[in-house]
Amino acid sequence: MNDILPPEVSKWQFVEEKARAVLEAFAYRELRTPILEYTPLFVRSVGEDTEVVEKQMYTFADRDGQSVTMRPEGTACAVRAYIARSQWNREPVTRWYYLGPMFRHERAQRGRLRQFHQVGAEVFGLAAPTVDAEMIAMLVALLAEMGIKSSDLEVALNTLGEPEERASYREALRGYFSNHLDKLDEDSRQRLQTNPLRILDSKDPDIQTLAAHAPVLLDRLGDTSKRHFETVRSHLSALGIQSVVDTKLVRGLDYYTGTIFEVKAKLGDLGAQNTLGGGGRYDRLVSSLGGPEVPAIGFALGVERVLLALAEPAEDFEPVLALFIAVLGDKAQAWALPVAHRLRMAGVRTEVEHRQASLKAQLKRADALKARLALIVGDNELQSGKLVLRDLGTRQQHEVTEAELEARIRQLVDF
Repeated sequence: MNDILPPEVSKWQFVEEKARAVLEAFAYRELRTPILEYTPLFVRSVGEDTEVVEKQMYTFADRDGQSVTMRPEGTACAVRAYIARSQWNREPVTRWYYLGPMFRHERAQRGRLRQFHQVGAEVFGLAAPTVDAEMIAMLVALLAEMGIKSSDLEVALNTLGEPEERASYREALRGYFSNHLDKLDEDSRQRLQTNPLRILDSKDPDIQTLAAHAPVLLDRLGDTSKRHFETVRSHLSALGIQSVVDTKLVRGLDYYTGTIFEVKAKLGDLGAQNTLGGGGRYDRLVSSLGGPEVPAIGFALGVERVLLALAEPAEDFEPVLALFIAVLGDKAQAWALPVAHRLRMAGVRTEVEHRQASLKAQLKRADALKARLALIVGDNELQSGKLVLRDLGTRQQHEVTEAELEARIRQLVDF
């Protein structure tokens, strides 16, 4: 769990602001849910046999003896809120997004933190394949707005079909892997009994080689599921999104049905943890948690992963400090305070020196803060009414009056 300090926080703000802008453009509205939820919510939605529930959740008893969990993901919380407000009675289609921290006790490795942050989006009430394609295209557009081109991304797709179709496939997988027990590691042997699809998600090279010859779910789906999946791919092509079918893609949570997807980066400092985000359909989750039968689809984007994919240093994302006011003496200090306040209220980012320091020291600090301009104010400037405005990039100086100050700053600084 990391502190996020300046200037790094400016890079975070950039990602969050771009995410909000794109999601709002797609008519999503923000949802904010509590960090703590009752534990059964995640056991019932994420899946009792998933690694998240078995090994990673931060779960404890509160003072009333109730089992609570710090949210490990956002979809279950959104569904709980959707049901609690009977949202289907308020509107036929609900589009929500959220930003915030999630918590999982994962093994420490690059790109994986125990408090990590996600941008997520959920749509309730739409079953059409067009919304699957729209959501994937939105995720790609969101990353493009952050500076990650589609040519630097890989969009991987699969379909899990309906639960009934998956049940027979699960048995086929169990039969295949049971014939190779000597090649399975301990985790895979456990998954063989609980959820054999999770073996396909193993990162062990030997297991991956074995899984390459396993039965393929796509070959066993009915015509309706296959047609939905092919229509999604067709709409993605029409939207200019290239995709690849990854038959071993299963995602880590039990609630998924139908279309699932991941977006991976082919650049940046990600290493093996190159999946930026992913999601899929969960058409049975609302009803399984006590609501009506409502189709739904969502995704989550890992903020830390995106930050690793952005090559620019954090300093490049800091907002421009338009003006540093260097004051010489008490009178100058008293004059500077209300002037700085007026400029700040007009949207001019301004820093005032409050310490007693030489002009040389103050200008050195202005350079360290990367201020664009420095306003030098002393007794002589106050007496004459002519202030010295220095461009710290070109080192040119301009004489200005107090009345001209804001206009001249806007003329010299693009912010």
